[in-house]
Amino acid sequence: MTQPANKWRAWSLLAMAALWPGLGHAQGLGSTGITVGGNGLKVGEGRLHPTFDFETRFDSAAGYFPPPGDSGPTVSDRLSPEAVLHIRPGLRLELPGSKVNLDLRGYADYVHFTGLLTPGSTSTSHMEGLADLKVSINREGPVGVELGNHFERSDRTRSVAIGAGVLSLYNEVSLGMPLRPGGGAIEVVPRVFFGIERFKPLAGLFPAGCGSLECDPAGVVSFDYNNLRAGLQGRWRFLPKTAVVVDGQFTYRNYSQGSTPDALVMHATAGLAGLVSPKIAVTAKLGWGQDFGMAAGSALLAQLEGTYLLSHTSTVKVGYSRTLEPVGAFGLFRDDRAYLEAQTLLGGRLTVRGVSAFDYVSFQGTRRDTVFKLDVGPQYQFERWLIGGAGYLFGLRSSNAPGAGINFSRHEGYVRMTVTY
Repeated sequence: MTQPANKWRAWSLLAMAALWPGLGHAQGLGSTGITVGGNGLKVGEGRLHPTFDFETRFDSAAGYFPPPGDSGPTVSDRLSPEAVLHIRPGLRLELPGSKVNLDLRGYADYVHFTGLLTPGSTSTSHMEGLADLKVSINREGPVGVELGNHFERSDRTRSVAIGAGVLSLYNEVSLGMPLRPGGGAIEVVPRVFFGIERFKPLAGLFPAGCGSLECDPAGVVSFDYNNLRAGLQGRWRFLPKTAVVVDGQFTYRNYSQGSTPDALVMHATAGLAGLVSPKIAVTAKLGWGQDFGMAAGSALLAQLEGTYLLSHTSTVKVGYSRTLEPVGAFGLFRDDRAYLEAQTLLGGRLTVRGVSAFDYVSFQGTRRDTVFKLDVGPQYQFERWLIGGAGYLFGLRSSNAPGAGINFSRHEGYVRMTVTY
């Protein structure tokens, strides 16, 4: 049960944030033309910028929570609403250079379930976080090196088979070697990636009435995996603004728990990318995906994407893609996705953006899922170091398989303030 003092502090924080005129996310503004950050701290030839986010969010499907004062073996089998606070201290380090360029961005995120809407939720408050490191060596030369690492802990997992109420710990390290013979008209980039992802439920108890893996605390670990990818990307710019693009990749995935067989999936696509007019850019690729493991599935791969430049500060993007990927418990899945994105910058300070996507996911076997997502909201730069905004997210997921975690609708509204020194 939430104590009165805790509830009062939570309401005070919510009220304080609601009075701020909109909260935004600095990391999402890099493509808008807005300059983010203060002077920072000088580090060599670069700058270190401490950042701080404070966000209040209403989430209609925040997780599975135990009833107040109930320490029994089960929790509700329905996703419950909650008011959630996000407190995110972070940093951004940029060290530019002609030979070596380094970019590091990250934050720690304390997710506090306030107990205002579902009193039993407070015990599931937890830490999340993100860190991105990119190092480029000799990026303007004929032979370069690119090193990267992406770390993320979040309740929005990368596995399409798992629904809400699950935490994901993901890390991937990458190495690439861009080759640019002949002045850069031809670019060939071999890359290798190694990643892992581990899952755990937000609630440590078994949801009543749940008999499927996506909400069973003992079952989600069967989706844990190790991933090794090796790929080769090629680009030939045969016209000043148009290129032939080729992409080949092998993915080897094994699962640390459960009985899912290892996967060895090949992707091979080729097509064109470039401008068809001063305002329209198009990417069109076609290819094939094949699993050489025990699942032995295959699919036609495709991507068709168009971007229209409405003005120097406004763009609209529409596209369709089809992918084939490995997944725990089912072996493989095919994802047919249609998406629409729009963004505009008004007055050099106000950014309005909207993103919508529809996925039809076909798992090996009989399971079929549909996922719809909508994300809209404004962001405003009050000062160089202060950005605010708000947003609304809607998600609708349905499956022919049972389970509240993969059959639900989700409404989220948030306000956020970002300060960057």
